[in-house]
Amino acid sequence: MELRTLRYFVAVAEELHFGRAAARLHMSQPPLSRAIKQLEAGLGASLFDRSSAGVTLTPAGAVLLDEARALLDRADRARVRVAAAAGAAVLTVGILGDSADPRVTRLAGAYRRRHPRAEIRVREADLTDPTCGLRAGLVDVALTRGPFDETGLSVRELRADPVGALLRADDQLARRDSLKLADLAGRRWFLFPEGTDPLWQSYWNGGERREGPVVRAVQECRQAVLWNGTVGMALLDHEPVEGLAVVPLSDMPPSRVVVAWNRGDPHPLVRSFIEAATDAYLG
Repeated sequence: MELRTLRYFVAVAEELHFGRAAARLHMSQPPLSRAIKQLEAGLGASLFDRSSAGVTLTPAGAVLLDEARALLDRADRARVRVAAAAGAAVLTVGILGDSADPRVTRLAGAYRRRHPRAEIRVREADLTDPTCGLRAGLVDVALTRGPFDETGLSVRELRADPVGALLRADDQLARRDSLKLADLAGRRWFLFPEGTDPLWQSYWNGGERREGPVVRAVQECRQAVLWNGTVGMALLDHEPVEGLAVVPLSDMPPSRVVVAWNRGDPHPLVRSFIEAATDAYLG
């Protein structure tokens, strides 16, 4: 199994939609579908159940997802260590969720103009690590969202986005113009895995201890709501998929977009990234 194919598989498994996975990977859908079929043939196992209702992971696919994430994580660690040993002009950027944000596109263009010879590596993180691998040494700088434990890190806020309750479209509460957290009392919420940063978990659970299905990726959050009728939170400016709705939460603070890096005098490429991010979001 090639690492590239595993990245393709993880994208489809997290999005549970070939079209969205292809867009995330910046490729067309046919070669992505072919790569997944070749992977299934090589493993001798079906990884996805495909139907008119959508795409779901088979038991074999769920096992491979855990293994693939671990393998890709190790590969990323190896690249970081080798690049550091070689002294190459490489910057590894961790991104959480908003890689399709127009300001990220603007930031990428501006940074490339600043450093045309530098190699920029992007590591897309799931929802279990808001530092996007910064603490683990997998990235040099993170474009992410707060709140999270900032011990040993420097953080600069770039934008604040309002949030709302993510509900099934046929939920009675979805008809309301706005909600308060008390309106969601007693409902099951999607949760992040055990060991996730407590501040991050608490924010996305409205500051309360909740019960519900465990998720790791944005698409898993949506599917938890769609299939189980659980609730959670989502950004108001993100268009919900068919069958879901987002209702403003009047008593929830906004979700902060931040750039984070290891505290102390950062590498020149990191300092330049912080400046470019500030210009892209606040300039």
